[in-house]
Amino acid sequence: MNKTRQQELTRWLRAQSTHARRWLRLSSLLGLMSALLIIAQAWLLARLLQQLIVVHQPREQLYGDFLALLLCFVIRALIGIARERVGFRAGQQIRRTLRAAVLDRLNTLGPAWIQGKPAGSWATLLLEQIEDMQDYYARYLPQMSLATLVPAFILVALLPINWAAALILLVTAPLIPLFMALVGMGAADANRRNFLALSRLSGDFLDRLRGMEVLRLFWRAKAETASIGASSEEFRRRTMDVLRLAFLSSAVLEFFASLSIAFVAVYFGFSYLGEFHFGHYGHGVTLFAGFLALILAPEFFQPLRDLGTFYHAKAQAVGAADALQTFLHHSANQPRQSGEQPIAPEAALTIDADALVIIAPNGTVLAGPLTFHLPAGKRVALVGQSGAGKTSLLQALLGFLPYQGSLKVNGVELRELHQQDWHRLVAWVGQNPHLPGSTLRENILSGTAASEIQLQQVIEDAGVDEFLDRLPAGLESMMDDGAAQLSVGQAQRIAVARALLKPAKLLLLDEPGASLDADSENRVTAALLQASYRHTTLLVTHQLDRLAEWDEIWVMRDGQLLEQGTYAQLAASSGAFAALLAQRQGAIK
Repeated sequence: MNKTRQQELTRWLRAQSTHARRWLRLSSLLGLMSALLIIAQAWLLARLLQQLIVVHQPREQLYGDFLALLLCFVIRALIGIARERVGFRAGQQIRRTLRAAVLDRLNTLGPAWIQGKPAGSWATLLLEQIEDMQDYYARYLPQMSLATLVPAFILVALLPINWAAALILLVTAPLIPLFMALVGMGAADANRRNFLALSRLSGDFLDRLRGMEVLRLFWRAKAETASIGASSEEFRRRTMDVLRLAFLSSAVLEFFASLSIAFVAVYFGFSYLGEFHFGHYGHGVTLFAGFLALILAPEFFQPLRDLGTFYHAKAQAVGAADALQTFLHHSANQPRQSGEQPIAPEAALTIDADALVIIAPNGTVLAGPLTFHLPAGKRVALVGQSGAGKTSLLQALLGFLPYQGSLKVNGVELRELHQQDWHRLVAWVGQNPHLPGSTLRENILSGTAASEIQLQQVIEDAGVDEFLDRLPAGLESMMDDGAAQLSVGQAQRIAVARALLKPAKLLLLDEPGASLDADSENRVTAALLQASYRHTTLLVTHQLDRLAEWDEIWVMRDGQLLEQGTYAQLAASSGAFAALLAQRQGAIK
């Protein structure tokens, strides 16, 4: 990564701090209070030693100083605890904001856009990379201001006592950030490469898990295991490179800090031996001045030490920001399908397509040209072989895929409708259910105001009641823990219940029974068939059973809409639908 890119990402990271500006300011203020207490503590300790060793003042007369010193220790400890908590809240607030921005962007772009990258890459972006920004905002960023202000306060306190000690600290201090910056550039670049390797490894590993059965079928399990092992070893090597650079930056800091403190100690040692006669203001080098300087010298470099300790957090954050900022900037340039035209929520929906061509985000034509009329209340089953373009048509109707030609809802182009208003009128059940709510109840309700009777009815219709008793808290089961106990089929039933409860005008069903066993599929199919009478409905299915109960059958092949008609009409013809029926009958025999 070149220097210009690093500076750009650093500016972007600092710009995100506006989301937690109050917490960051409070963290810096607490750090300054701690610095002032350090100076007061050093002053009291040096004064006590001067009075006890040189002046021989009785200890009974110094109880006030002892109590003040003890109070400084206690208050510093409490401030340290408060700084940790405030810093955590700052990082937490910014992480939540960034994660919400990514999720909102993914929601806007839709599933069709994000399918170009493996799910593991998105998981890495949302989890590891955003999480790795925590220490940057919680510790490194507040420490940046303290690394400048605290040494300045110590110099101001030390200069009236002994200008030579202050000068030694002032001259040696700039060497530390200089060499740390040189090391840090390499650390940020290594960490960015590490994030890219982790993203690829996560995506490849998840893809191999999904295709495990196919790999076993073709005797590729050992070869893929070896490939994963090689990728893991490469990732381990990159991680160790990052750690080595992090340790190097800490070693550079400790070396120069120790060297500077040694110069101060040597100066006072020779001054007490009578070899040096400078640095004081005419009254000689006192024990108080020596102790004060030697106590404050390590504290002078402590903010820089802390900054060096947290410097790897900046390298991590810069590496993570590279992928995150690239995604947010790149996705912002993608064509948006959301307009500003409102749509009446009470109106029945009629959909018309004329020479509709559905396009992938990369410009590839997925289906079309399509011309059809879907009247309000019509129930249509869309059939065809895999890859015919059925799911692409549903994605276009949801507003997640760009298109050419015309696709109108109640006479208004879909791209001109406000996407959130449109989605409120659409209920969708796909092949891969998503449960974003924190509890099972929230996932079914999904913001819908429904009575308990209505909720229980859809739970029964969708078959959720069959496994509800096995969940730890029933409807109140937490999805972050309980979701791991749900099978894909159970999650699918929850998605079906959510669709049944939503007061939608358009029902889009993309193989809703694909992950269900035969009994559950029959139950869910019956419930959705009953719900279809209340909506304009478009069902994508490979199952040819019960299609006679639908108003129309549409047949797609190679992105084209070949046939439209009732079950009886298409079955009696010699077209594509009749061929599908014949293939099914042959497979049964």
